[in-house]
Amino acid sequence: MRIDHTDRTRLLAGVATTVLSAVLVGTGASESRAQHANPHELPSISVDQPRQRAKPAQAARSQSAPQRSTRTVRRRSAEPPSPPQPVTAAPNSATQTIGTLPAAFPGGQVAQGARIGMLGNRNFMDTPFAATAYTSQMIRDRGAQTVADVLDADPSVRSTHSSGGLLDSFYIRGFPIGEGNFGEIAFDGIFGIAPTYQVFTDYAERIEVLKGPTAFLYGLSPNSGVGGTINIVPKRAGDTDLTRLTTDFATKAQGGASVDISRRFGDHKEFGIRFNGSAHGGQPPVDNLQQSNFVGSLALDYRGERLRATLDFIGQRENLDAPQRPFYPSSGNFAVPAAPNGARNVQAPWEWSKSEDKSVLGKVEYDLTDNVTWFGAVGGGNSRVHRLFGLPTLLNSSGDVSIRTENALFDVGRMTAETGVRSRFETGAISHTMTLQSSYLNQTLDRGSVAGTTQLSNIYNPAYRPELSVADPTLIGRASENTLSGVALSDTLSMLNERVQLTVGGRFQQIDSKNYNFTTGARTSSSDESAVTPLVGLVIRPWSMMSIYANYAEGLSIGETAPANAVNAGETLAPYKTKQYEVGTKFDLGRIGLTLSAFQIERPFGQLESNGTNLVFARGGEQRNRGLELGVFGEVTQTVRVLGGVTLIDGELTKTNSAATLGNRPVGVPTVQTNLGAEWDTPFATGLTLSATAIHTGQQYVNAANTQMIPAWTRLDLGARYRTTINARPVTFRAAVQNVFNEDYWSGVASYGTIAQGRPLTFRFSMTTDF
Repeated sequence: MRIDHTDRTRLLAGVATTVLSAVLVGTGASESRAQHANPHELPSISVDQPRQRAKPAQAARSQSAPQRSTRTVRRRSAEPPSPPQPVTAAPNSATQTIGTLPAAFPGGQVAQGARIGMLGNRNFMDTPFAATAYTSQMIRDRGAQTVADVLDADPSVRSTHSSGGLLDSFYIRGFPIGEGNFGEIAFDGIFGIAPTYQVFTDYAERIEVLKGPTAFLYGLSPNSGVGGTINIVPKRAGDTDLTRLTTDFATKAQGGASVDISRRFGDHKEFGIRFNGSAHGGQPPVDNLQQSNFVGSLALDYRGERLRATLDFIGQRENLDAPQRPFYPSSGNFAVPAAPNGARNVQAPWEWSKSEDKSVLGKVEYDLTDNVTWFGAVGGGNSRVHRLFGLPTLLNSSGDVSIRTENALFDVGRMTAETGVRSRFETGAISHTMTLQSSYLNQTLDRGSVAGTTQLSNIYNPAYRPELSVADPTLIGRASENTLSGVALSDTLSMLNERVQLTVGGRFQQIDSKNYNFTTGARTSSSDESAVTPLVGLVIRPWSMMSIYANYAEGLSIGETAPANAVNAGETLAPYKTKQYEVGTKFDLGRIGLTLSAFQIERPFGQLESNGTNLVFARGGEQRNRGLELGVFGEVTQTVRVLGGVTLIDGELTKTNSAATLGNRPVGVPTVQTNLGAEWDTPFATGLTLSATAIHTGQQYVNAANTQMIPAWTRLDLGARYRTTINARPVTFRAAVQNVFNEDYWSGVASYGTIAQGRPLTFRFSMTTDF
């Protein structure tokens, strides 16, 4: 990984600026008034401390002010919850993120709040955005092994890759996430740490989805995604020791085991360690597919009176034989054939993929005063994939395909860092929560490939294809390098006893992007640009159980490079700005939560435009998605829980260079997405819970001309779990059936027009025991 002198200068300048600001703000804050009551603070948890600082007196709050209730989440049918997450007894959790975790909402499937990028943890009622945080209990109860398995529950998210493949990619609010070689899933609020192609759930305490452009909150997404951000909240050691073993089995013949071990040490339990590891292998219910994966993570943490620190290590390896691949239509001149059964696989047994990921992240927070916290982080990772397979190209409506096998190697390097300060102070009747942050991300892609010959097959009756001998690439060259750095400042102003909260801010982002011919090493294009992305968010709480919110947010994307037939060939356009306008309302009814939002997102794109007799590549296209989102979660009764919602999207290509595409629907954007899940604790068998989830997705177009489409589909999943005690130890048995009616369907379309097979009929069984 190469970092030149200019990059180092930018990084050091950002660090110096923020540290200087920390000193200045800390000096001023130490003379400020006593701390007032904090509406974002979790219910107090007793934690032994070396010594207890005297806390400032809490300001009185009127009885009519919005209050956050303390809930007891019922978990009658699941195994005992994970150990309580460590909550440092700091005087003001509004300025810290390490050691704080929003409590679970009744029902235990989602949390009461989420990490909102640089703003830190926020209760969902106090957040001017749409965000959902799925809990570890929900992850365990669904038997979810990857992030894609978890997000099957979200009506705003759809997967665009086959379930039997080697990577996960998504659409959020109708825009792609994670389709390139730079991973777009954040880890503990930071890009550049999570594995690039597929993220497992072993090390996830929460999986959060923040919907809409997040360039201000998280910085420019590594692959220029604008639909939203997925964040992994890592597991931490709780105050109670944990030793948990889970064994599982799934059809056809795949199984494995995972362990979760947590301990705290020290006179005051200030040191924590949590280890998660798993091994799985066998044959999933997809023809020819053989799979094995190994995951290990180690989470260390320290919590002191003023200092808090964490250190995370992640390693995972996955080997696939005959990985299931999406299909690419060769042209728009034929109807997309009906979907084959999800178990069909045109990939041959001799095709394979081997991937390995390693990551490390260190974070630290220090309370300069009771109201000012300095924070910093540094880390990085590497993803390496070596694979031998081809992308199936659909040739006609009969399902014939051509497959050109390729032996390719990809090596993705990442280094990331951030530093800044958070402070809380008052100016008259207005309280402020301010954050100043400097961030840096460098990512590189090296690759090499050797192409083989083309073979033929059919999606309904896969043909035998003789094994090809394709040499390993001998030249692995640099394909691209991006350096994304920036400085952001935000201020949340609270007034009228927290009934009105206004968040304003902006991020200055520097983008240094270079592309190379990986065989010759020659630079083919480059861009060194900067942009400012503002944000305005407003929350009004007329009553404690209701909030109304609005926001204006921008997304940022690296500009596209002009193609060879343009007069400005090789030129990289200035960064694209995506604009979002959103309004919504949220209800916290005690045991039930409801959210409703309306949004409009406008994303520009490059296209060839006529200039006399020449073609010029310019930013002239635009995609506009307008949508409504309705979400519901919590407990209907003490024995019935719900989780789901519906998303309606009106997607349109509002600006194009062709009458054939103007006004058309964008690729892969359905008009409706519905998810509805329910759980029932049965009265006739204590400890037995039955569950059902229905997923529906409307039809999607495969090309911009709207001449090809895949039909709407609906899938039903059923499950059951039984909690009991064996030899005085809690044991939970789980069983699930996915795609109960074995429907054949195309599940999604990627932005570049590939279509993915749906999940086949699958049975899963597991047993979890705490020792």
